[in-house]
Amino acid sequence: MKTDSRFFFTAALILGLASTARAQPLEYEIRFDNADHHEAEVRLRLTSVPSGTLELRMSRSSPGRYALHEFAKNVYDVRVSDGRGRELEPSRPDPHGWNVDGHDGTVEVRYKIFGDRCDGTYLAVDSTHAHMNMPATFMWPRGMGNRRVRLRIVPPKEDWKVATQLEATSEPFTFEAENLYYFLDSPTEVSAFELHVWDVDGAKFQLALHHAGTEAEGAAYAKLAEAIVREQAAMFGELPEFDFGAYTFIADYLPYVNGDGMEHRNSTILSTNRALDPHAVRNLGTVSHEFFHAWNVERLRPKTLEPFDFERANMSGELWFAEGFTSYYGGLMLKRAGITSLDRYAEALTRFLDTILNAPGRRFFSPVEMSQRAPFVDAAVSVDPTNRSNTFASYYPYGAVVALGLDLTLRSRFAGKTLDDFMRAAWRTYGKTEEPYTVPDLEGLLAEVTGDVGFAKDFFARYIHDSELPDYKTLLALGGLELRLLGEGEPSIGASVGEDGGKLIVRSTVLDSPAYLAGLDREDVILELGGRAITDVQSLMEAIEVFAPSDSTTIVFEKRGERREAELVFEQNPHIEVVPFERASREVTPEIEGFRRAWLGSSLTHALERHCHECGRSFAFENAFCPYDGKALKIVPKP
Repeated sequence: MKTDSRFFFTAALILGLASTARAQPLEYEIRFDNADHHEAEVRLRLTSVPSGTLELRMSRSSPGRYALHEFAKNVYDVRVSDGRGRELEPSRPDPHGWNVDGHDGTVEVRYKIFGDRCDGTYLAVDSTHAHMNMPATFMWPRGMGNRRVRLRIVPPKEDWKVATQLEATSEPFTFEAENLYYFLDSPTEVSAFELHVWDVDGAKFQLALHHAGTEAEGAAYAKLAEAIVREQAAMFGELPEFDFGAYTFIADYLPYVNGDGMEHRNSTILSTNRALDPHAVRNLGTVSHEFFHAWNVERLRPKTLEPFDFERANMSGELWFAEGFTSYYGGLMLKRAGITSLDRYAEALTRFLDTILNAPGRRFFSPVEMSQRAPFVDAAVSVDPTNRSNTFASYYPYGAVVALGLDLTLRSRFAGKTLDDFMRAAWRTYGKTEEPYTVPDLEGLLAEVTGDVGFAKDFFARYIHDSELPDYKTLLALGGLELRLLGEGEPSIGASVGEDGGKLIVRSTVLDSPAYLAGLDREDVILELGGRAITDVQSLMEAIEVFAPSDSTTIVFEKRGERREAELVFEQNPHIEVVPFERASREVTPEIEGFRRAWLGSSLTHALERHCHECGRSFAFENAFCPYDGKALKIVPKP
């Protein structure tokens, strides 16, 4: 098993380097006797503890997240004893730690922990499962990060089993990790889940599916997940080397969970309250995004995240690439695998482009700088209002539209070169070798792939270090996609509003929009527009629709008890959409068809494509029946 530098904590604080300690594992046990009340009981036994103060910690951050989460808040009833059973009273150096003095080299810690949020970050315990993100669940000792970890799970029900990337042992419900980092990076589901297994290129894949649907739905969904795995492996040309030869998807699709996806080295968490349904492509979009991380982020990793610090927010200027390029490929792989149609893929591009083209925050921060703001936005908690709607654009769509622009630019400017080539080069240079990269490294790699240092320097200067965007209208037309205004001639005031107690309340206004320039801001109440009384969203829409862009009128509103009146000049509704030429009554030439095939077609050029007689969908993977309706598929050679 390959171990990279991320499997070790910051040495000065946490690593224990003595080889004698390496043979003494950290022994954990967890049980769920009070699952009805979302409680787990944890026992940690430590032997060969060095003399002096033992520092026990709860993590404040978690792999895949970039903000602080203060997991210690859910820990209580902490009891500590030594090897003779003598009770020890820990002191509290800070809200996240327990210091133990006076031990005899053996320390046993017992505590209870509450958890009732099922997603990629927290702990969830109830009568249906135990869903564990390890940093949110397990206390750990400083100075012992290189010891092996042994975990024993006591399930409350006989039909519960375990899904995890941890190494199984010969003992039931007992697992091990080679060090503390690997343990904390290994989410674990304990429930009566379905298990679907398949092999790709000698690697084992398993989907642990905890859901309320049927086994037939689960089997069909697993086939779609397999298609995504095969398509991504074909694009990169190989799979990563998974520890123990296996990769695990841990999926909770239940009404009482929270939507999330979280990548780990050899596994991923998938959670949503949407019912399992092959038509719910958003579920599969998370599968695609998180599995792409097996290359990009888990092994192809920014230097700014090395080593990961479990006690501080981890800031990176490369998330536009790590998360954003992954977002681009997440949707692209669904199209290449035949899971989504061209129309649906165009809708996905619309969401990315509309978000970023109309993001006022781009005037303040570049993709690098937006990435560095992740500790403030990545599920971070605050109570004070922010101006985020005008100052922030997520590095997910921001990076995705940069990737789109680079991919189409490479295809149009450099014969035979694509973003796939760039990603494969990044994988070979920094992923397989697990040598962390920097932004200059990526620029140098682009110059190497294109053979044009000037192009790489210009692209990074304009689109990575600054906030320019490529000419998407021209680039998308190469693939027969039209970028156009969603409503030509429609007026807009540039405000988000909501109804509250018979009043229409402003939620936010877009920087330099008509409402912003007229002085409206959050919590203001719109009273009149153009002489018409405004009481709800419908009355506002009816008042706006009689005007055209550039028309002006009077708006009356209340700001903190003061009645105000101002001139408002309407603007063109800035929202855009992407549609195939076929829907825009434009010709799809043979050149466009060829470009589309090269860009959006499957990387599995040797495969057979299977078409469903009933729904017409195509599938570029081996399957005898349509996962959507169960009908037999017709096999035809793939062009």
